[in-house]
Amino acid sequence: MTPEDLAQRHPRLYHLTSPEAVESIRRHGLLPPLALLDLFEADAGTRARVLARRPEAVVLTHPVHGQAVVTDNRPLSDLRLARILDDGLSPDDWRWRLAERVFFWVDGRDLAKLRGARLNRDRERVVIEFDTLSLARADADRLEISPINSGATIHDPPRRGVGTYAPLLDTDWPEWRRRRGRVAPDRIKEVTIRGPVPDAGAHIVRIWSNDEG
Repeated sequence: MTPEDLAQRHPRLYHLTSPEAVESIRRHGLLPPLALLDLFEADAGTRARVLARRPEAVVLTHPVHGQAVVTDNRPLSDLRLARILDDGLSPDDWRWRLAERVFFWVDGRDLAKLRGARLNRDRERVVIEFDTLSLARADADRLEISPINSGATIHDPPRRGVGTYAPLLDTDWPEWRRRRGRVAPDRIKEVTIRGPVPDAGAHIVRIWSNDEG
């Protein structure tokens, strides 16, 4: 699968964040939690809090970089994770995989559900809309696709494991759609990029608030 294939199916990618994060994203790019911890020179205790299940957001502070917020991961249950993880992975392993990635939504319907979810109703959020082709061409070697919302275990969570994140350039689209053996072919639920996206600002199309459409 190529960046062009992905962009043809999903011309835009969406990243949901807090308004306060926009300036940092323009300055440093999109950083997954692990990269934020490094940038903010977090101590061992803060690192442990970020890499654990977080019922509350974790605020990072730095004398030069200011403040950053790592949002909670309340939709993720360790108890449920332990029941649906494959390949010998533990909940700690899975949270680490989440912490080393930046996540994007590809579908306006899924994005609308997330924006309207109970956990987000009292939060001020903005949507950063990216040009898929531009971003995918720049980061094709680290870009992955996922058929599930890998950071949530609510409702009837699907199983997940080492192969959940499929590298874009190594993916055969027809085979990928059928590999879980479902009656209906899979569709892309998430796009992820492993590691930081320092040039994220170059791929932004627009930024809009949580109460806009």
